[in-house]
Amino acid sequence: MTITVVGSINMDIVILTDHYPCRGDTIFGNEIRFSPGGKGANQATACAKLGKEAILVGCVGKDEFGDRLIEKLDGNLVNISFIKRSVSKKTGAVLVTIDESAQNTMLVVKGANEELNAMDVDGCSEWIKNSKVLLVQLEVPEVTATHAMVKAREYGVTVILDPAPAEGINLNVLKYADIIIPNRQEAKCITGIDVIDIQSALDAARFLDKRVGVARSIIKMAEMGSLVYWDGAWEYIEAIQVKAVDTVAAGDSFAGALACAMADGESLVSAAKFATIVSALKVTKLDAQDGIPTLEEVNIFCASRNLKHYLSH
Repeated sequence: MTITVVGSINMDIVILTDHYPCRGDTIFGNEIRFSPGGKGANQATACAKLGKEAILVGCVGKDEFGDRLIEKLDGNLVNISFIKRSVSKKTGAVLVTIDESAQNTMLVVKGANEELNAMDVDGCSEWIKNSKVLLVQLEVPEVTATHAMVKAREYGVTVILDPAPAEGINLNVLKYADIIIPNRQEAKCITGIDVIDIQSALDAARFLDKRVGVARSIIKMAEMGSLVYWDGAWEYIEAIQVKAVDTVAAGDSFAGALACAMADGESLVSAAKFATIVSALKVTKLDAQDGIPTLEEVNIFCASRNLKHYLSH
């Protein structure tokens, strides 16, 4: 069962601190970590760790960070055949600050991710054609993401778009997705609706349906759960209560798990429930890719919490 991911590959430079500095302040942090990340790489890793054949189309620089990121992806059994090496740009990097509440703030330098282009996507056409799902985000050029989505739709492949980052997004891009999975901030950026509860999440989902033309969406509300919307119907899914230590890649874990379940033919609600479990387990662990759970870890977690997912039926 193949899932193709077109997206970013970054090195996360993570600072752990008790609290964020105010502008102009100098404070002491507790620890610095170099953690393989990038939304595309994280989502492909999630798919691979959950037992699917995951192909990543992306770009890194010819530098030490690029070497380390490719080595990590290969070690997690992600197909790295379609990762390009840029000679003119350095590998993308993200400065991440995580405070004692486990919330994060990020500053992204796209670097080599900006060089991913339509020709790179075309070079992976046969793999996309034979995939069950295409996963796309917006940390690569919008024209490249759009090209991949259009190609997948032509092949009849289900397209899941994680519209992040959403600032400055062209709404025309959204119409090429079969399923959109924005968080609260992204939903507000796209729809103008401040998602603060179930009703406002439903309003945002209806906006995506009626105004954008995407009839299936999941509005993610972090600790408040998520709202799953399809063709006018909807269902609310409660969050799973855990002790969070690192929320980086929680959304990517959700996206990867959702793609895996959809590839297996599950309904959007069933897939979202599985993704909720996987993302909840992720936030209990430090680091983006290292913190993404395997299917075995998901099953152990479910047994300890008396939770069920579609693979345990």
